[in-house]
Amino acid sequence: MTKKQRKIFYPTIFILGLFLMVWQTIIYRNTIIDVNILIGIVLTIGIISFIIDFKNYRKTYEYSGIGLYIYSLMHYICGFGFIVCSIFILTNYYFAEQNVEKKSYEIIRRTWIKGGSKYSTGEKQPVFTINYEGKNKELVFYAKFYEKMNSYKTVEFETQKGFFGFEILKNKKLN
Repeated sequence: MTKKQRKIFYPTIFILGLFLMVWQTIIYRNTIIDVNILIGIVLTIGIISFIIDFKNYRKTYEYSGIGLYIYSLMHYICGFGFIVCSIFILTNYYFAEQNVEKKSYEIIRRTWIKGGSKYSTGEKQPVFTINYEGKNKELVFYAKFYEKMNSYKTVEFETQKGFFGFEILKNKKLN
C-alpha cells in the first residue's frame, strides 16, 4: 500500500471499528458473556495488529515520540480490535442454534440509565439486574417501562445457545 492509501485505510478502519462497537454494545446487552472476554479480544487483537503493522503506521504519519505510540495503539485497538470483537459477538448472535428455552428470573436490583432512540434521547431507561446462573446480568429495557419499574418482580425471556456457546436472550418480558 502506498502512503496515500494508508492515510485513507487507517482512519476508515478506526471509524468502522467505532461504528461496530455501538452495534456490538446492543448485541452484548442480549448476550450472556463476561465483558472481560470481549475486552481481552479487543486488546489482544489491537496489540497483535500494533506489533505486525507499526512500521507501516510510522511511515504514514509524521508523529514522533510518545504521541506516535499512543495514536497508533488507539487506531489498532479501536479499529482492528473492535472489528474482530464485533465479528466474534455478531457470529455468536446471528448463527445461534434454533432450540429455544423459556426462563424466568427474579429481579434483584433496579436502576436506570439515560438513553433512548435517536428521536427520544435523554429518556430514562430501566435496568433490571437478575442472577443468571450465578452471575449478575443487567437487562436494559425501553423507556416506556420506566414509570412502572418498581412494580415488576420477574423477567421472563427465551434463550438460545449462540454459535460459540454464549447464551442469547430474546423476547424479554417483565412480570
